[in-house]
Amino acid sequence: MRARIAAAAARLMAEDGIGDFALAKRKAARGLGATDREALPGNDEIEAELRAYLALYQADEHPARVAELRRLALEAMDELSRFNPYLTGPVLAGTAGPYAAIELQLFPESSKEVELFLIDRDLRYEASDTRRYTGDRARAVAVISLDWQGVPLRLSVFDPRDERSALKTTPAGRVTVRAGIAEVRALIGAAAGEPADDARPA
Repeated sequence: MRARIAAAAARLMAEDGIGDFALAKRKAARGLGATDREALPGNDEIEAELRAYLALYQADEHPARVAELRRLALEAMDELSRFNPYLTGPVLAGTAGPYAAIELQLFPESSKEVELFLIDRDLRYEASDTRRYTGDRARAVAVISLDWQGVPLRLSVFDPRDERSALKTTPAGRVTVRAGIAEVRALIGAAAGEPADDARPA
């Protein structure tokens, strides 16, 4: 049952654009009639199934979709460079579904700086709040959602002191993997078959 739930959750994420592992596994479990919480797979199991599913059923369109989302993410990061942006989530992981949002972490001196930046550029946005964790210590985080060239962009705005911290979405969860501007640019170049900067001829 655990393996069946992982496979069903992966399919939901790939085909229906569900980006939340917990939501996908709950829907998959309900669809399969599972009642034992111990049968629920971990996020690592679902991610492995998701990668396998994408490689098998979306081998042509998925790499192109991820490449385009990473390109748009880099453009947004360049625009927001003063706020020390990092890419995270499925676009960085390479598992982005058809409706995936670009997820960026920002570390400005004040969240109001980000909002003023967007207002000055006449970019409409919605603001909400969530929690992130350093160990078991909770952090209140502002989340700014907007459209970026037709793609959802979600900005999680942290305190600048958190930039060097290992951040998690839950106290017991995995540390969030993230990449800065230079790393994302290198990732895009590697996928396109470009040589590394130090390998390019002068």
